[in-house]
Amino acid sequence: MTPSPSPGSVPPAEPGEPAARAEPVDSLVLHTTDNGVSWLTLNRPDAMNALTPDQRERLIGRLADASADPDVRAVVLTATGKGFCAGADLRGSPSAGERVAGDVARLIRDGAQRLITAVLDCEKPVIAAVNGTAAGLGAHLALACDLVLAAESARFIEVFVRRGLAPDGGGAYLLPRLVGPQRAKELLFFGDAVPAAEAERLGLVNRVVPDGELAKTAREWAERLAAGPTRALALTKQLVNASLDTDRATAFAAEATAQEINMTTADAQEGVASFVARRHPTFRGR
Repeated sequence: MTPSPSPGSVPPAEPGEPAARAEPVDSLVLHTTDNGVSWLTLNRPDAMNALTPDQRERLIGRLADASADPDVRAVVLTATGKGFCAGADLRGSPSAGERVAGDVARLIRDGAQRLITAVLDCEKPVIAAVNGTAAGLGAHLALACDLVLAAESARFIEVFVRRGLAPDGGGAYLLPRLVGPQRAKELLFFGDAVPAAEAERLGLVNRVVPDGELAKTAREWAERLAAGPTRALALTKQLVNASLDTDRATAFAAEATAQEINMTTADAQEGVASFVARRHPTFRGR
């Protein structure tokens, strides 16, 4: 029996078709750090950057490293080729006849959901620079980022319904928070491709730029964030991410606690001092 498709994934290999060629993971997720910005670039252009398990684990690890590294103050997630990410590549995964009850839920928890959580919980601002098609898990990977830039040629596709599948990778959690429940249902029920301009109108992306300006704009935004008060941005991210899941009293208490924590940072002291001195602040990320 051939493996059944998984939500947000490229089709598994057919009988007699070779499994995805093993490639060094360092070549599949390119990583550089420049001016305080960690650049994570998916690099499987021939597969529309469909994510392998090794790539997923590398991304999760790099995002954790970015959180812990004081020299990293912003992250950009992008890709090579014409596709940002076609979803999860699960060729070689167990076939339906080999699975036992609980396998699929475990696969989703340990795979797609861990990846989306790594983006949401990263302590540094994460920018998605979407250079092409973002489908299934690939769309959710972009939408989990704090800011989303899209090239004019980019498009977003909730492919799950096309395969008779329910969404995974946090799609049913992320979309209603971005566009409201009825718009989210429209995207998930029909699975139509959403061009970049329409995605901007709906509120899925922050800005659409010409294809040739995507990297430049991403760098400008990331370096601006990297020059900001890093701990204040981390606390702001936490407050906003939690705000839709809590009541007003809890949100206000979290805000007061965040202020208390942030006022112990050197950047907060620099911000106040620069205001009093009427000069531009120089934040160190500490």
